[in-house]
Amino acid sequence: MTEDVARQVAEWVRANFGLRLTSMERVTHGADEHARLWLTSTADGARYAVKLSGGGTAAGLAVPAYLARQGVPGIAAPLRTRDGDLSVDHDGHRLSVVPWVSDQRALDGPMTDAHWQAYGEVLAAVHAVPVTDELSRLLPSGGAAYPSIVAATRAMAERLRDPDPADPAGPVLAELAAVWSTAADRVRALTGEVERGAASLRDGPAPVLCHGDPHLGNLLLGAGGRVWLIDWDDAVLAPPECDLMFVRGGVRAFAPVTAGQQRAVLTGYGPADIDPARLAWFLAVRALDDLSDWTRQALDPNAEAPDRDRAARIVRGLVSPVGLVTLADAALRDLEHRR
Repeated sequence: MTEDVARQVAEWVRANFGLRLTSMERVTHGADEHARLWLTSTADGARYAVKLSGGGTAAGLAVPAYLARQGVPGIAAPLRTRDGDLSVDHDGHRLSVVPWVSDQRALDGPMTDAHWQAYGEVLAAVHAVPVTDELSRLLPSGGAAYPSIVAATRAMAERLRDPDPADPAGPVLAELAAVWSTAADRVRALTGEVERGAASLRDGPAPVLCHGDPHLGNLLLGAGGRVWLIDWDDAVLAPPECDLMFVRGGVRAFAPVTAGQQRAVLTGYGPADIDPARLAWFLAVRALDDLSDWTRQALDPNAEAPDRDRAARIVRGLVSPVGLVTLADAALRDLEHRR
């Protein structure tokens, strides 16, 4: 079945984008449940990321296309179809093609100081572009989904507080119930602070274009300190802290970062008036979203066993002493001490 899908996708790429693919390799390290991604090549050696997505919106293509036109560095612009569109619909799925710019994810390292600085430069350039009427129509406000995230977190906490022996998730449910019990106080504190702090965002500065998910898994490395920021499906209009929290706190949930590396990012970014309250709020929202969603995936009886195991490992990492839940809780406690 997988080979049949790949052959069909290759034919769609030829018909719609004018590319004859000579190889297709499935890429499985992404977190998007609704997408299939292939590393492909053509006879002349050019390589492309071919994506078939059943979720999200076209904003994930429109945003990098706009940024590339604005001259923002580190952006891989999607190819246009024969009709000039950024994607084509096939059976309710969106097919897109983007140049494959690098094999090296920052998550796998190693990142030099030049890479860290270029990472900051890309974020600054993204935040500085004009917010057009089209972007305002396409993109949600950063953090706007917090009520559903809080609700999902509380529902999952209730499910895990008293596991049903007949639950189809079986032993995994009991295991994750024990994991959540170690973080119960932190999760309750985060949900409460997210609800209380939401109103303060309305009093902040005008929102800018944010990537929304610029962790090291979405950063590719090149020679000479060059970087590319990819996967714009979660782009939002938000205060810069929505992205910068990955530098000042959240990025440590994905890979170690030193104070020197943080300085290199901020050197590239330039002068920034980072509000600790907004940064802590976005960090808390992300922590709850990751915790509830990865737990849901780990408990999904219809998911493949390796995917469930990976999700369970991520949940354990999120509540570990260096995990995102712990970091978010520490950021909020530090904020309380400053008040």
